[in-house]
Formats: sequence, structure tokens, C-alpha cells
Amino acid sequence: MTTAQDMLEVAYREARQGLAEGGIPIGAALFAVDGTLLGSGHNRRVQSDDPSIHAETDAFRAAGRQRDYRSTVMVTTLSPCWYCSGLVRQFNIGAVLIGEARTFSGGHEWLAEYGVSVTVLDDDRCADMMRDFIAAHPGLWNEDIGVAQ
Repeated sequence: MTTAQDMLEVAYREARQGLAEGGIPIGAALFAVDGTLLGSGHNRRVQSDDPSIHAETDAFRAAGRQRDYRSTVMVTTLSPCWYCSGLVRQFNIGAVLIGEARTFSGGHEWLAEYGVSVTVLDDDRCADMMRDFIAAHPGLWNEDIGVAQ
């Protein structure tokens, strides 16, 4: 049986990979409700010079076409931004598992209002990684979340 921590570990490894590549350390993975990994990815906005490659969109694309997203779980190391929250709503993803929402609180409360099952694990590793990154790269972080500089 795949646990929430097991699923988060996949996203966390993706975030660490993104950081090692010089990018923003956010990772995500899309799982079937039975715990089968469908796809994983990380924020590659910097590496690919493409503002649309957030962690959740990367994982979603890697998973390929699914017939039913309602029975999937999007796992992300950080509360999803409005763009990624929109992806969850657009495709009716049934659940979102979030590593942390301390450093950034995106649209997860909005998702819950629309019936998406939202769980915030409040994982210290995820929060520490983001806090360190934001302190070291505030301009890049502000660009990522759409804050004017």
C-alpha cells in the first residue's frame, strides 16, 4: 500500500532534482487512487525557459492522457499556484496532497471549496527547502509566482 509519505517522497525527489538543475525546487507526481505512479515532474521554468512548466503541469504531461482524472491524486511539494489549481479543476482531479503551505499558500482552499480532497502534510523538509531557496533567490521566486519586481 502506498502511503501519503511514500507519494510525497516521489514529489520531493523531483523537487531536489529541479534544485540540482538550477531551477525552482517544486516537485509533483500524479498517482492513481490505488497508488500507481502515473507520472512525475518538477518545475522547469528556468531550465527550459518555458513559463508554463510548473511541477504539476510537468507531472500531468508525463502521466499522459487518462480517461478519468477524478480518481487521481496530484501530489506536490508546495501548495499549488492558481495556474496549477486551475489544472486540477479543469481536469477534475479528485485529490491533492500537499507537502507544505507555509512558504506559499496558493489555491488549495479554493480547490477544497469545489470538492477536491485536499491534504496538507506540513512537511518540514519541503518547507525548509523552499524557505532556503526563497532567501537565496527572491527575484526568481517572485517571477515564478507572478509578483512584479
